[in-house]
Amino acid sequence: MKANTHPVYFADAQVICACGNVMTVGSTMQKIHVELCSNCHPFYTGAQKFVDSANRIDKFQKKQDVAAKYKATVVKKKEEIKAKASGPKTLAEMLAGLK
Repeated sequence: MKANTHPVYFADAQVICACGNVMTVGSTMQKIHVELCSNCHPFYTGAQKFVDSANRIDKFQKKQDVAAKYKATVVKKKEEIKAKASGPKTLAEMLAGLK
């Protein structure tokens, strides 16, 4: 085996979870930070948990809010157009309405 070609192996490397759980494993990295472990993963705990490191849920909710506002303005404009359309269309109809 050639010397200095293999990485350093740490037999007591620590895996640190976002929930605070610390495990000791063997690895080429001395400390490893993870978001989920067996203590906090929804599959093992049965509790629903959203893991969103890239803010995808917030982005999706913002898109939904913008879409709802846009839909409300479209509905309002359609109602305004309908209100204008319900009025008299010709001069004869306007004069008939005065009698």
